[in-house]
Amino acid sequence: MVPWLAHDDPFPPVERALGASSGAPGLLAASADLLPARLIEAYRRGIFPWYSDGQPVLWWSPDPRMVLMPAEFRVSHSLRKTLKHVLGDDAWQVRVDDDFPAVMRACADTPREGQRGTWITADIVDAYTSLHRAGEAHSIETWYEGTRVGGLYGVSFGRMFFGESMFAHRTDASKIALAALVAHLRRHKIEMIDCQQNTSHLASLGGREIARRAFVAHLRAAVEQPPIPWRFDKSVVAELLGPQSG
Repeated sequence: MVPWLAHDDPFPPVERALGASSGAPGLLAASADLLPARLIEAYRRGIFPWYSDGQPVLWWSPDPRMVLMPAEFRVSHSLRKTLKHVLGDDAWQVRVDDDFPAVMRACADTPREGQRGTWITADIVDAYTSLHRAGEAHSIETWYEGTRVGGLYGVSFGRMFFGESMFAHRTDASKIALAALVAHLRRHKIEMIDCQQNTSHLASLGGREIARRAFVAHLRAAVEQPPIPWRFDKSVVAELLGPQSG
């Protein structure tokens, strides 16, 4: 039975999440509220919300957990070629936190193969925008000729980044944003990006699954570290390409 959390109830231990043999592996709890304080507590414990309109707030902690180690980010030949082009073309920009709510709305509105609707509800946008105003959530945005054409957003505590969603309205626009984020995190010695659940797209970029206990052990130490700065531009991707990039 999945517990219902009243306003002041703490989360149960993540080990109590439903197992692989259940109909909802990783489901830990449900609640009516999505207050910023609850959201912060969740992330710091390796828990995230994922639900649709008309459902209660559903809280998850899957085992295994999909992660992307910045040191293992896979730059394919085609992506390398794209990044070199972006570096040399002034029409391309990477901006950080230019318009966080707009990035969330773009992630919500972009059609995805095999997916009907979106889990990025109005309440989700409001809650994560509150974290953004507190400096704990960020958007990395790809712009071309003055138009936002791709990007991603996520949550950051200490030396941990939790990726949430990305979108692209131009080929490779989301990958450009991710490459810039990875390079920035490498620069500040961030070892892990939480990707939550396994997808073939993330696996193609170097993502892999690890045991939840290993994820939580890393998380507990990482979130207690000092926060990193959140100002960078497209020039950071040169660090992924090596000395020939210039």
